[in-house]
Amino acid sequence: MTGLALAVTLGDPRGIGPEIVRTALADPQVASACRWVVVGPEGTEQPVAESVGPWHARMSAANAGRLAGRAIERAVALAQAGTVQGIVTAPIDKHALHAGGFDFPGHTEMLAALTGTDVAMMLASDRLRVVLATTHLPLRDVPAAVTAEAIARVAATTRSGLQRWFGIAAPRIALAALNPHAGDGGRFGTEDDTILAPAARANGLVGPLPADTVFVRALRGEFDAVIAPYHDVGMTAVKVASFGAAVNITLGLPFIRTSPDHGTALDIAGQGKADAGSMIAAMRLAAAIAAR
Repeated sequence: MTGLALAVTLGDPRGIGPEIVRTALADPQVASACRWVVVGPEGTEQPVAESVGPWHARMSAANAGRLAGRAIERAVALAQAGTVQGIVTAPIDKHALHAGGFDFPGHTEMLAALTGTDVAMMLASDRLRVVLATTHLPLRDVPAAVTAEAIARVAATTRSGLQRWFGIAAPRIALAALNPHAGDGGRFGTEDDTILAPAARANGLVGPLPADTVFVRALRGEFDAVIAPYHDVGMTAVKVASFGAAVNITLGLPFIRTSPDHGTALDIAGQGKADAGSMIAAMRLAAAIAAR
């Protein structure tokens, strides 16, 4: 085992997080990659090294969300102190997190607030890497949020992440269009011509390219990553290509953070049905990046 240490949070204790963490820790490659510091509540099927309080099955969703949020806070504190070199997070329930007193739409936004950094959300597999220019927004709010400044920030964060964490010296990054057919000369919207195209040129991106073809080109190896203007167009592409094998990575943090590409799966929790493949991939990738 190396001298590296990584924290792993159990996520929502009502979900499959404790189960997939336990299964992943039994994987020989995961177990030997580093020292794992499990953070979460006591009382689940997975013992913890850093407890954030007791859990039992009769507790409410708000209690589950509060414990999940505390685990994230504790894992970040360990990383900021240098006790661990990064964190891997099991899935949380966003409604429970909010009910538990944490006013964040997801892990990404909470991690940005806790560290005071400008971050970007990447979902990556061995086939495709997708980074989001905007994350958890209603679709009606997306056009106003896709600004030249937003594209510049995510382009810089993506390029730095690909260089630092993936060893790609000169990343080839494409920008997916916002509108159908990249606006088709203004027939289907002007944002691609007036905002995305100048931002792409200014930041060394290829595009904007129509979303119905840019991901195909990336899958064929033409690009190292694609920046998607909004959540579902990017997440749908990578999950169709690699669901169960993709890993969520938060770029821009002072430490590595990964997570599986799925949610809490409350409907199958505790039944021994959960597939730990993405959690195993997330833990292996975090260890590999941290080792660099």
